[in-house]
Amino acid sequence: MISDKYPLHLLTGPPFNLQAKDLAWVAEQAEALSGDLDRKIAQLFVLGLHGPAAPWISELDHLRPGGVTRFFSESGNDELELLETIQERADIPLLVSADLEGSRMSVPFGTQVPNPLALAAADDIDLTRRVYSLLADEAQAVGTNWSFTPVVDINAAFRSAIVATRGFGADPELIERHALVQIEVLQQHGIAACLKHWPGEGYDDRDQHLVTTVNPLSMEEWDATFGKLYRAGISCNVLSVMSAHIAMPAFVRSLVPDAGLEELYRPASMSRLLNLELLRGRLGFNGLIVSDASEMAGATSYMAAAPAKVEMLRAGCDMVLFTGDLPGDIANIKEALKDGRLSHARLDEALTRVLGLKAALGLHRRQPQSRQQRLGRIARPQAKATAKEAFARAPTLVKDVSGLFPLTPKTHRRVLVISGGIVSPIHGDPIPLALPAMMRERGFNVTLFSPGDDWRPELYDLVLYLLAEETLLTRGHIFLDWARLMGDFRMAMKRPWYQVPTALISFGYPYYLYDAPRMPAVINAYATSDEMQEAVLNCMTGVAPFLGKSPVDAFCGQDQARI
Repeated sequence: MISDKYPLHLLTGPPFNLQAKDLAWVAEQAEALSGDLDRKIAQLFVLGLHGPAAPWISELDHLRPGGVTRFFSESGNDELELLETIQERADIPLLVSADLEGSRMSVPFGTQVPNPLALAAADDIDLTRRVYSLLADEAQAVGTNWSFTPVVDINAAFRSAIVATRGFGADPELIERHALVQIEVLQQHGIAACLKHWPGEGYDDRDQHLVTTVNPLSMEEWDATFGKLYRAGISCNVLSVMSAHIAMPAFVRSLVPDAGLEELYRPASMSRLLNLELLRGRLGFNGLIVSDASEMAGATSYMAAAPAKVEMLRAGCDMVLFTGDLPGDIANIKEALKDGRLSHARLDEALTRVLGLKAALGLHRRQPQSRQQRLGRIARPQAKATAKEAFARAPTLVKDVSGLFPLTPKTHRRVLVISGGIVSPIHGDPIPLALPAMMRERGFNVTLFSPGDDWRPELYDLVLYLLAEETLLTRGHIFLDWARLMGDFRMAMKRPWYQVPTALISFGYPYYLYDAPRMPAVINAYATSDEMQEAVLNCMTGVAPFLGKSPVDAFCGQDQARI
């Protein structure tokens, strides 16, 4: 009989709702781990699997974590083989997580779909449902069972380089509509959804990968925005929440009026007040809390990485995301148990929820499909058709004061393209855009600008600035860096639009009008994929209409940007 120390009663209600057989499985696994403290602690960690697949098989045999996040390669067969093999060899099924945010965060060998901001521009709940259904089906076929989505951050600070395209925009009601659909669809497909980034990002224009950010709202303001979003997700039985490296001083002050700065600006990932008092106590969340990546500077600038992971567990996180030294972190946690900084009761509660999540997903009961069957579920024609429709619905004509569009090779044959390529810290050096080649195929004569070139406007019928930077980690700030784009300080000061028709197209960050308020024509397209570039070209040339509506203030509050 299992000891009463494991709080199995937590698993009988929402969001786990486990029945007797599943509770018995949790009890059996917890009892088996009771005699092996190292294995028990390892269940509370998610490892990031980068690089070639094969070496990870023996590594995981040794480490035996509770979960993994796989950063997929281009080879579907290799990825399916890896995840299939490690699950077969695991004595307890693994949580396999991914950031299913679409666009550059899609499964690279699967169907490419728009990111959340693009779906928000389309603002069609049925379309969002169909996009996430295909994304979830392909992710589940690969072996994913946990998605670190939806992002319910509010795109309030336009300079924020970490929210923008990852979230559903600036309107909490729009965010709620689409996020709830995402939760429902993911969990119907056997993939646990995860609300992030608790307690809410988007009012600080910095990036928690680089610094502890701050939610500056009063509690009244927070309740009406983020509080409403998290309550809605919890009512929808979301299975997990990601506690981020975001401080919320207003809530701390409401409980501890004389709190010092260290406590006021403690990241949520290490805050008992934010995780246990607010999220669990006041909002009633009973699911699994996972920390955001534990070695991000938002955590390690506040506290050294090793003690921070202990503090995350102590503060109510049930799992710690990522570690570069699992044996070392296990040793640190054992020491914290020994000296009383971390209680065994907290460890047992965390383990119960980890096993409960696995049971709620039915990981212990899943019947494997053949690899061929699973590969056959990826990038199917119907999925590609749905994705194509979604891309076509997103491009947004923000402004066109001179009536430039539609374009034709007859009226705008000679085109100068100025672009820094697709910028992504995850994918290495900038990637050339496909749009210039697509335009050539349709009869345009396209010249690519090289930084430092001394070009004359009278040689062209059209100048296109193509910017392609989606919201991803460690960007710090995204802006229209004229000097870098043009390669010379003198060229950085040239503005061609009084000599030749000019437009800016953003395949990503939607706020470039702040740096170019008099740009006469602007298209926001939100995502960098070839499919989105083709959709934009169709709109530019009149093959298809511009259907997207901006889910953010693309004018950045500036009246001068409207003229």
